[in-house]
Amino acid sequence: MRVNRILLSSSLVVVALVLQVSVLARLHLPGAVPDLLLLTVLGLALVYGHVGGALVGFGAGLLADLAPPADHAAGRYALVLCVIGYLAGLVKPENGRLKSATGPMVVVVVAAIASTLLYAGVGALVGDTAARHVGLGSLLFTAALYDLLLAPFVVPGIMALARRAENDPLAETNSQAKKPNISSGWLSGGTGLRIGSQRGGLGGLKVKAGRARTARAGRIKGVKRL
Repeated sequence: MRVNRILLSSSLVVVALVLQVSVLARLHLPGAVPDLLLLTVLGLALVYGHVGGALVGFGAGLLADLAPPADHAAGRYALVLCVIGYLAGLVKPENGRLKSATGPMVVVVVAAIASTLLYAGVGALVGDTAARHVGLGSLLFTAALYDLLLAPFVVPGIMALARRAENDPLAETNSQAKKPNISSGWLSGGTGLRIGSQRGGLGGLKVKAGRARTARAGRIKGVKRL
């Protein structure tokens, strides 16, 4: 990944994790907790693609696994967000720009349900049955609802920041094409010669040089006759 991607992704992930742990987790909403970290990964994956989304998801999930008050095995949420980031990156829109809000909202709902199921499935493999006591159905419904309500305020802004941080090769090419030819300007300004389409100056120099050669030849012939 590029340096600007790493810096932007790290900053957004840290801010999202702090807000989720210090604010959203303390709202004590029924069912699931709004997953701001998941929405951040989705926004970045929709711009960076499947490889960037997988890397960002793994890093964000691992940070969430290690940050207090995590009460699950390290690497569990990293696996979940890595898979979600990869799958979300596969539906990356052209040039990272959204044509409508329908597609991203569907991605958010599917990602919220898939991440909850995958998290519960990995937990069942390691012996964590907390999802069974809470109720998997209510978790799926509330996770999709909370993330869907929060997504319009998070995903478009993150995508805009990611696009702005990206280097646009077309813009660079256009800016280079608009730059003046420094060497031509220096030659024309320093010598008084006009270079390019104005060929009259060069033509005048050629005529003067021809006249000088003719006059010199005439003088030489006159000397020989004497």
